[in-house]
Amino acid sequence: MDNRAIEGLGVMERAVELAKDGESFVMATVVWRQGPSSGQSGSRAIVTADGQLYGWIGGACAEPVLIREAKRVLEEGQARLIWLGQEADFVGMHVPEGVVTIPISCQSDGALQIYIEPMQSVPQLLVVGRSPMAVTLAKLAEDLDWRVQLVDGNDLTSSMVTQSTVVVIATQGHGDEEAIEVALTQNPVYVGVVASRRRGKVVFDYLAEQGISQAKLEQVRIPAGIDLGHTSHREMAVAILAELVQLRALGAFARVSSESSASLDVVTEVLDPVCGMTVKAEKANRPFTFENVTYYFCAPGCRSAFEKDPTSYLNQEAKC
Repeated sequence: MDNRAIEGLGVMERAVELAKDGESFVMATVVWRQGPSSGQSGSRAIVTADGQLYGWIGGACAEPVLIREAKRVLEEGQARLIWLGQEADFVGMHVPEGVVTIPISCQSDGALQIYIEPMQSVPQLLVVGRSPMAVTLAKLAEDLDWRVQLVDGNDLTSSMVTQSTVVVIATQGHGDEEAIEVALTQNPVYVGVVASRRRGKVVFDYLAEQGISQAKLEQVRIPAGIDLGHTSHREMAVAILAELVQLRALGAFARVSSESSASLDVVTEVLDPVCGMTVKAEKANRPFTFENVTYYFCAPGCRSAFEKDPTSYLNQEAKC
């Protein structure tokens, strides 16, 4: 098995892990290349919602562009094909509708076409309780291909909950408080309780007396669901699912990967003044200070060119 095949297996394994964790990401695949680009046809990489890259699709010029475009694709939810090459490559060239051309100015004369596809996470819904409403909610969510687990209140354990879990507690007053306490230990992305506002005040007062912080209590929605007025128990399931679908569409269920968030530093992205590539403003990207302003570069050649004549490149930026 060649290195590219081994690398591809690692990417697919990571994709499975992210899907199980309920995290959205994009899959990027090189569908065409022109040498001497370091990317190879069939090469794959994953970009997570927080910009972490797994796999290999190309070198220093391609990677920052991929991460930038991947974030856009994930935000918009629409796949796209990007074409990276020298600006002269696109002159007089027929570019199919929908293909995004991105000129790059690195030393290599290679080119790449990369298909970027969003992989939206499937919500993990944990319904606690066995009422007609709870059973109906579970069935409706399954029809949407959500991952659903229906458990009795007494069977609920913290191991059933992750930070990506959507928890709906429908124990109908039989152990609501205990179920909420168990769920909150794992900081789930959503906790909703099927109860009236009057009942909700009683629950909140009790939990506050037990030492649950106000910040934690603010994570709990009582009553869960969109207010549809007087409804039957099964219709309440529709109201709750409607709220969950709305929140998902707004991105409320998105989570930064736990693996990367612990060490993730906020790094500003800037443009390389020579080639126009997006790079991170960090030491690894060859900083050079001119007139009390620090610039960053995608490759040694760009930094060297800037050092020789910074003003010419800054004048070009001003004209743009």
